[in-house]
Amino acid sequence: MKYIVISSGLRPDSNSRTMAESLCDRLRETGEETELLALSDHEMPFCDGKAYLDHPTTQLFREKVASADGIVIATPVYNYDANAAAKNLIEITGQAWQNKVVGFLCVAGGEKSYMSIMALASSLMLDFRCVIVPRFVYASGKAAADETVVERIRELASELVRFTTVLNRA
Repeated sequence: MKYIVISSGLRPDSNSRTMAESLCDRLRETGEETELLALSDHEMPFCDGKAYLDHPTTQLFREKVASADGIVIATPVYNYDANAAAKNLIEITGQAWQNKVVGFLCVAGGEKSYMSIMALASSLMLDFRCVIVPRFVYASGKAAADETVVERIRELASELVRFTTVLNRA
């Protein structure tokens, strides 16, 4: 199986990227083919209705998403939602998400927005028939490096592999 972990935080040292790197490490430790795709490392066009289609980054991202069996989105939570970069990525890559297994790593400023990822998860389920791993990781602030969060990241890695393996057998 091939996995891609998308860090949608736009700061290179963001907590969501730290969590994404931790998940990549865990997947690689278990022998899984894994790639970190950090949006902060790329010039990404806005989904504007048409011009973004020919942008080289759009093509690159579509290829990466389409070739993955399982995907995890690591995102900061702003205003009770995934960040705009994560949503824009999904918009510009569109049908490449079809029938993917998707998990989430979320970092927010506080503990009250832990359900905020559900709007994005529902969109992926309804628009692209993605299977959402029901175990996601939510951390607030610097807790992204706590051992309990690291353990939950390990559990997410295991569940992602389990879901992806079972669904790709069918």
